[in-house]
Amino acid sequence: MMWDAIILGAGAAGMMAAIEAGRRGRRVLVIDHAKAPGEKIRISGGGRCNFTNLGIAPDRFLSQNPRFALSALKRFTQWDFIALMDAAGIGWHEKTLGQLFCDGSARQVVDMLTRDMERAGVTLWLGCALGEVRRAGAGFVVDTARGPQTAASVVVATGGKSIPKMGATGYGYRVAETFGLPLVETRPALVPLTFAAQELDWMTPLAGLAVEARVACGRQGFDEAVLFTHRGLSGPAVLQISSYWREGEAIMVDLLPGRDVGADLRAAKAAQGKAALRTVLGRWLPERLARHLEEAQGVAVPMAELSGAALDRVAAGVQDWRLIPVGSEGYRTAEVTLGGVDTAALDGRTMAAKGVPGLYFIGEVVDVTGWLGGYNFQWAWSSGWAAGQVV
Repeated sequence: MMWDAIILGAGAAGMMAAIEAGRRGRRVLVIDHAKAPGEKIRISGGGRCNFTNLGIAPDRFLSQNPRFALSALKRFTQWDFIALMDAAGIGWHEKTLGQLFCDGSARQVVDMLTRDMERAGVTLWLGCALGEVRRAGAGFVVDTARGPQTAASVVVATGGKSIPKMGATGYGYRVAETFGLPLVETRPALVPLTFAAQELDWMTPLAGLAVEARVACGRQGFDEAVLFTHRGLSGPAVLQISSYWREGEAIMVDLLPGRDVGADLRAAKAAQGKAALRTVLGRWLPERLARHLEEAQGVAVPMAELSGAALDRVAAGVQDWRLIPVGSEGYRTAEVTLGGVDTAALDGRTMAAKGVPGLYFIGEVVDVTGWLGGYNFQWAWSSGWAAGQVV
């Protein structure tokens, strides 16, 4: 059979593109090697799917060309996807920082998309391995486990390298290279950061502690939770900054953002001169962390005996704590992949490869990476919708 469009990948972007193309009367085939569609949707948000964010804006996406995503994001917005959820009767709520989650299960989103594909006449092949994609006249041939398939257009929606245990590979990047499209270097993003043995000696006893903090790298910073782990640091603030951090750089942690810790310590010295530093810090921080900070500063005397300079050093240790990670936990736990198909080679309105008529790239495989909190799903919906209007 000659298809109008073959979509490689049955994730968020691929299913959205398929629905839109199918509604236009196109003969659409979606192929995925997984046994079920939308697996990353299913596991996202602790099983409740953080499906978009109220605060969609271009500065919340990383790319060599941050403005590339604007066209798709403006033409299919968070409100458009919310309307789909409402029409399907799927309850949702805002959790924090504009993040929207299903009231029930993420499976409801997968079911909505698969149902809409079926209604649009889309054919879905699951558990089907993909091979080479090559030109055939004005169209393409896609080698599959079910034999070669021919189409006028091919949409690559195979995602990045993150979470390989779910089958993630670099397949989409290899397709891009086959057709001569440039790639931006890929790396794990939204991922916990790891530390050397000397840091882990004191971090490991703190494992399981979470604090609201500000984590910064360069000019970028995030105010969210930080979680101490046996391998280093995690939590939303750390996952966010991991997209901006590079090897050899320090991250700055403010454990008490919004406070003037120096002034607070001086007030405590005047009011409670006999108290230990850990007791004072323990008013604002978990006791185990307060003890570590006291030990790290080498303070073994009551507050009354600490000089102004000593209090300033303690305050800096609390509010400008500089740590140098040695790496990250990698693609194994990364929520997304930074980098991908260079946007300079794509049309921002249609997601088409400029030099290869009929070839499209959407979703995570493209060099557009959102913040934590529903931004990457919105990019998937928007880029998939854009391609679905034209394939």
